[in-house]
Amino acid sequence: MRSIHLPVWFGSVKQKRAATFASLFAIFTFLRALLVTVVPLNAREILGSVEFVSYFYFGVSIVGIAATFSLPWLVHKFRRRWVFSIGALASVCGSGLMATQTFSGLLIGMALHVLAVAFIEITFNLYVMDHIPREDLSHFEPLRMLVMALPWAAAPWLGVFLRGNLSPLAPFLLAALCALILFGYFWYLRLSDDPAVSPAKGPPPSAFRNIRRFVSQPRLLLAWLLAVGRSSWWVLFFVYGPLFAVESGLSEETAGLIASIGAGSLFAVPLWAWVGRRIGLRKLMMIGYGASAFFSILVLSGVGIPFAIAVLLVISAYATGIIDAAGNLPFLRGVHHWERPEMTSVFATYRDFSQLAPPGVFSLVLRIFPLQSLFVICGCSMLVLAFFCRYLPRRL
Repeated sequence: MRSIHLPVWFGSVKQKRAATFASLFAIFTFLRALLVTVVPLNAREILGSVEFVSYFYFGVSIVGIAATFSLPWLVHKFRRRWVFSIGALASVCGSGLMATQTFSGLLIGMALHVLAVAFIEITFNLYVMDHIPREDLSHFEPLRMLVMALPWAAAPWLGVFLRGNLSPLAPFLLAALCALILFGYFWYLRLSDDPAVSPAKGPPPSAFRNIRRFVSQPRLLLAWLLAVGRSSWWVLFFVYGPLFAVESGLSEETAGLIASIGAGSLFAVPLWAWVGRRIGLRKLMMIGYGASAFFSILVLSGVGIPFAIAVLLVISAYATGIIDAAGNLPFLRGVHHWERPEMTSVFATYRDFSQLAPPGVFSLVLRIFPLQSLFVICGCSMLVLAFFCRYLPRRL
């Protein structure tokens, strides 16, 4: 029997599971959110231009994709707890290297951070699918998005504030401390591994076979495309939003505040989840992608007016936040239980792809067009995805 060893003060079994995974995910989210605005601003300072920042993110994202595709082999050879632990410790090392404020430290440190995010997030999702009943996933996903709200609403601003008012090293050292806390709390919880993915003696699974299997299932492919679109928009907001704000005449701390207020859209997730249960998540996602497209393109109208840019960036974030009520539910409800590790490793590439493709494309666009044109491109992409939402199952 699978078990989760938890502190006794949690309530029922379902509450135990939800509270455990929510608290673990909250620590992980704070760690990620703390650096999300600091790193692009730091990279711009070290590299000298937004275009080179795009090249930088393009390069480190290749590491993320390689790490993601290595997961089936690692989970096949070792227990998930060791893969999770490697990710947490890699985050400690990566944050420490980025604190050196050098190009090599930034490059290697960010690569380790991207690797850590891949390892932690994929193993976390596998634990969730093992321990949260399938019928409860539609309730757990809004909860997971809600516990992300406070870290995302506070940490992006906090990271920039610490960088500017305490020390450039401060946000990275705090991130390293968070990674250590995550590592310790994970081992305190002693989450049990699914016996089906314990160390095996047979040959490791083939990444290419997994990709073929994933692509052959339209419901999984559609879930991946929608996740790529959502994640790409947030990459645009958290990486290029602060850079756009600073280049428009706003301070770095104001740019961090815009990111935090925009991320506060996660507080509205319970409301949108409630709406989704009444009109259907398919309709809700169509509305969300459409609204995101409209307000992203509208950001163009604020050029030359710093206050208008700040307001429009925040409004577009709240429009995109509608989509977060569904989270990764299209994938979680669509994947077969017997191939969760393999399909999860492929699905998780949405995050790496969204960090790889947009900077690659944007670096080319920025050679010709100004920074604000990126929001128009992303808005048009979201409009296309709003159309594809029509093919989601009606009973999602």
